[in-house]
Amino acid sequence: MFKQLLAKSIFLMTGICLLQTATIQAQDISQPDTIKLDIVSTEKIFLEKNLQLLAQHYNIQSAEALVIQAKKWENPTLNTDQNVYRKGEGWFKHQTITDSAGNQTIEGQYYVQVQQLIKTAGKRGKQINLAKTNVRLAEWQFKSVMRELRATLIKDYYTIVQLQGNADLYRENIQQLSKLMTGMQAQLKAGNIARKEYLRVQALMVSAQQDMTDNAKNLDDVEAELKTMLQITGNTYIKAEATEFEKASEPNVTIVQLLDSARLNNTDYQQEVYQYQYQKQNLSLQKALAIPDVTLGPEFDQNSNYAPNYFGLGISLPLPVWDRNQGNIKSSRWQVKMEEAQLKDAENKLQNDVLNSYQKLLLTIRLNSENNQQFYTDYYGCCLQNGNLKV
Repeated sequence: MFKQLLAKSIFLMTGICLLQTATIQAQDISQPDTIKLDIVSTEKIFLEKNLQLLAQHYNIQSAEALVIQAKKWENPTLNTDQNVYRKGEGWFKHQTITDSAGNQTIEGQYYVQVQQLIKTAGKRGKQINLAKTNVRLAEWQFKSVMRELRATLIKDYYTIVQLQGNADLYRENIQQLSKLMTGMQAQLKAGNIARKEYLRVQALMVSAQQDMTDNAKNLDDVEAELKTMLQITGNTYIKAEATEFEKASEPNVTIVQLLDSARLNNTDYQQEVYQYQYQKQNLSLQKALAIPDVTLGPEFDQNSNYAPNYFGLGISLPLPVWDRNQGNIKSSRWQVKMEEAQLKDAENKLQNDVLNSYQKLLLTIRLNSENNQQFYTDYYGCCLQNGNLKV
């Protein structure tokens, strides 16, 4: 009897725990956490937590480590040789024998040489320059990724502002239509209106609900992308708090100044500049590789040279008879020409993009300076204040 009562108690407690867990999970799904973000805090979280930026930062660190490696000298090489075994005399026979006349005879032999590779024609400096240029490329790639992600971040943020504002407008519209439908339904029952009038309002309600659903789907998609960029996980709802918009004005610079600034700061153009520089440096290195390097090494020979305890200096270098690096030099020349053409293309694209963007800016300024500016002020200031619709 006691065992049955204990089993029922355990079963009941287990059921209660599972029910509580399911209730908590249901609450987590139905009641998401709300994070209120303005554009400043959004960009701060983005800079601190975005994994793509972190990965590009690691890429810069990797390139800087290769500069350190390029500065290193090659390790010296140790060569040694000695007698190990001689038949009839045993292993490692090393001794000096003095005869009755005082003459010394060395038994055994060992040889030691230390070699050091000496790079000629400035190869080491050229390799360091290549590694440094690669660091500059990695830095501009980081800036390029940041520019693209930040543009996506700002676009997504203000898209959320707009979609959330649309949701408030749809919600208010549906509430008003619901009140209208209730009144018309009563009038329909009283025979004061035709059924088609009621159906027309009902169709407006269905259309508004469909538009609200589509707006919610778009909002979910944009929020998912923004949360990925901000590393926000879980059942979280982002409430974008729109700040007051500044009135746009024409930039106080000339087209020439804009082009000069673009050449210095445009990430795509600067990457082409450093790619061109990299290929020119690589061509210089390939020409230097055609010149042989020298290997120097002091050596000591105990007993196998023309005199005992011989000290010498070894010098060796490959003879450039068959391979003078012609293929790599020719390939590098074509790479320089290719990068030169791409740099000119990037220059043309930069000018066209700057002029095109400037014209778009002027059109946008003219649009915002007209009557629409009051609408934007009312829409983002009144309708979205505190997340409620205020008309």
